[in-house]
Amino acid sequence: MKKILKVFIGAFLVLGASVCAAETQNIQIFSVDNSKGAINAKSIEKAFNDSGVVVDVNNDMNSIFSKRYGKVHHKNYNLAIFTNAKMVSKLMKKYPSIGLITPLSMSIYEDGAKNTINISTLSLAGMARITKIPATDPDLIEYAKAVDTALHKALPNGKYLSVNHNTKSSKPLTTEFTIEFELEDSDTYVDAKDSFEEEFESELGPVGFLIPKSYKLQHDDYDFFDTYSIIRFNAIYPVSKNHPDAGAYAPFSLVIYKKKGEDAAHIAFPSIDNWISDLDITDEATVKAVRETHGKIKTILEELTE
Repeated sequence: MKKILKVFIGAFLVLGASVCAAETQNIQIFSVDNSKGAINAKSIEKAFNDSGVVVDVNNDMNSIFSKRYGKVHHKNYNLAIFTNAKMVSKLMKKYPSIGLITPLSMSIYEDGAKNTINISTLSLAGMARITKIPATDPDLIEYAKAVDTALHKALPNGKYLSVNHNTKSSKPLTTEFTIEFELEDSDTYVDAKDSFEEEFESELGPVGFLIPKSYKLQHDDYDFFDTYSIIRFNAIYPVSKNHPDAGAYAPFSLVIYKKKGEDAAHIAFPSIDNWISDLDITDEATVKAVRETHGKIKTILEELTE
């Protein structure tokens, strides 16, 4: 009887922890005092890599912003992307929507007035919300725990800050498209997809988008599974002024995949419009920049998938 009771209590505690996690904010900000300046973006990158959560891109945005706009908003501001290939592969088998957060992104920023350094990422709740993967899924929990471990290694003695962002939006959380590739002669689905992606990439640059990184993931269940990390400086620059934690959403990920045995390929990205509600953006010019960014990439994909 005691053994059964212990099992029941253990299961209850696990479920309770998962429920609590699911109710937390979608963005988490991990912070620590950095008065001595011992921690920086490079040391954080190393800590993440050592934890098995690999940082593929880590850009000094102040360098970019100062050249483009002549002004920066924060003492230091970096945007980085990171992944754990093994964990992503496990989730791909069950949920192709994991591509919506592959890679994950983070902002690393310093508050000069408070002498703190901060890292913003998606929480377990945020990862589950965008992908619609249950927050109780053990593989998603493992991924979120890996991020938590990396954060603690990067910022020893750090703590999570209280975040009071709005988490409700009437707009779709994702923007999605389907396309059926017509094969010609000896073409494969991969050939057709590559041609599509070449055209897609050529459309991004002229309207201000950049691709810091792209991935071609391999899995037996898919003919192809590609993801992109995409950013538009004209959106993240004004947003980051009052919302530096927006790096949890930017660069944003876009996935293009086709399951074996299915006719249609799927394309999706987290709706950029939701930054407005999630981050409580009220400045009219910033709202306009966000909506414009969402509209531009949506229009490109609408035209390519017609």
